[in-house]
Amino acid sequence: MPTTDPIADMLTRIRNANSAVHDQVDIPASKLKEQIAKVLKREGFIKDFQVIQTGVQGVIRVFLKYGPERERVINGIKRVSRPGLRVYVGTEEIPRIFGGLGTVVMSTPKGVLTGKQARRMGIGGEVLAYVW
Repeated sequence: MPTTDPIADMLTRIRNANSAVHDQVDIPASKLKEQIAKVLKREGFIKDFQVIQTGVQGVIRVFLKYGPERERVINGIKRVSRPGLRVYVGTEEIPRIFGGLGTVVMSTPKGVLTGKQARRMGIGGEVLAYVW
């Protein structure tokens, strides 16, 4: 059964696997989801990810990251913009999550970036998610 919001599905799968302290989670692949996974890896929220080609769509396998005592690196992950209510911001309105401790994942004309990168480049875009 296809989901109406594949990004929310991806974030929910990561959130659930993180809560259950799984080492990895499989997500149906798309280019946007792959870009989001790249941002999460670059910001240190996940260990790694790989795209596995199976049939038509393929799968993104995300390897979750934990501390030395198995404490979670991702404390929260929230979808912001959704199909029923898109959230767009300019450079000046890009939010800061927990005073800069969290990350804003944005879709911009230059690709999927963090809020810090978008602010530095002087571009706005669609706020996809908050991760802290």
